[in-house]
Amino acid sequence: MAAVDVPRHDRPLRRGVPGQLAALRSRARHRGGTIQGLGTAVIPKAARLAAYTAVPLAVLFILADRLRPQGLWLWTIALVWGGLVSTAIAAPINTWASAHLSVVGDGDPATSLRGAVFIAPFVEEAAKATVVFWLAILLRNRVTSWLSTVALAGLSGTGFAFVENIVYYARVYRYVSVTSGTGVDAQQAMDQLALVRGGMTFFAHPLFTLMTGIGLATALGARSKRVRVLAPLTGFLVAALLHMVFNFTASADSPVGLMLWFVALSLVGTVVGVIITRMRRERALLRARLADYVRFGWLDEREAVALSRWRVRLRARWYALWRGPGTYVATWRLQHLATELAGLRDAVGRGLVDATAQGREAELLEELRALRPTAVLVGEGALEYPWQRWWRALRELRSRPAGPEPLGVGSDGLPLGSSGIEYSPVDPRWGPPEQ
Repeated sequence: MAAVDVPRHDRPLRRGVPGQLAALRSRARHRGGTIQGLGTAVIPKAARLAAYTAVPLAVLFILADRLRPQGLWLWTIALVWGGLVSTAIAAPINTWASAHLSVVGDGDPATSLRGAVFIAPFVEEAAKATVVFWLAILLRNRVTSWLSTVALAGLSGTGFAFVENIVYYARVYRYVSVTSGTGVDAQQAMDQLALVRGGMTFFAHPLFTLMTGIGLATALGARSKRVRVLAPLTGFLVAALLHMVFNFTASADSPVGLMLWFVALSLVGTVVGVIITRMRRERALLRARLADYVRFGWLDEREAVALSRWRVRLRARWYALWRGPGTYVATWRLQHLATELAGLRDAVGRGLVDATAQGREAELLEELRALRPTAVLVGEGALEYPWQRWWRALRELRSRPAGPEPLGVGSDGLPLGSSGIEYSPVDPRWGPPEQ
């Protein structure tokens, strides 16, 4: 396992969150001393702490993309890219660039203030945003939603923060474990660092990448070539600038750190408000574009209304869930295709996609027709759950009399020969054989 740079301290770590921040800043400025690896035993502990914020953030970004869901595989690509590919790209580039700045030590941005402020922001933001640009290019007729683009960017930033937090938590645990005289328990030190990185500043990396995602989403929705070029570039520069300020305040003894933290919270609130506003606009857009297909005669009004209302869609999925996996998959697919169809129609009307979109539109309409007989459009009537059917069958079984039926009684409980029993007609030509 590769050697990890660990500083030597002349004074013990101080207790509490401020003390941990001071210790981390001191570590960031020091060079020298190594231990072999982070320690495999601490990785699960660090991953669990990092997951406390990574999992809720990922769920929130997926929920933000629920109106035009891109599918599990695209969400997974963005998350894995941010966690594995981006970190693998950023680490060697940061080291190489920091070395060319004549930084003493191994050039790791975590141990160099100049590398962390002037190099890491540009490298890491470019690495995280690359997957969003590639998906927008390769799937230009599918990734057309503002919310989808921003959600993919947020997932990439969340994956990056998850892996980076694991490294930071494991480093501080390992350092305190092998350093005598710190006066702090290793688990306590890791928990306090998790409180800072995972509690107070959990939004950092997703927020930075969201800036680039917002710029790209703005470009995808614009017809002006100038906006298409300048919007992503502006978003990237804003992301890098925010990253630079964050790294500087986290590494240097800056008295304005708390004030900037409140400014960052205000920015997070603003971004959340913008996303909520865009979600409302997406709903209105969905209704309007599906209404276009009603006028074209490709959808009936009942379908357009049901597929454009979120509560109706949820109720239909709930009904389909209890009618078998095939029905549920068909219902989910029907709603997903209708949403993609509305987004594609909007992009075609605004001239944002090429002529291949018309072929995709025809494919979507054909798939919708094929799913109609199987999918649940509107959940109507009383829903009978499986356990209710089982209980009814059990009661019917218990109500049947035990033992054999009495002689002269048919299977329906009526005496043989009674008027309530219908007999098959007898052939009048039948008779005893002639002698």
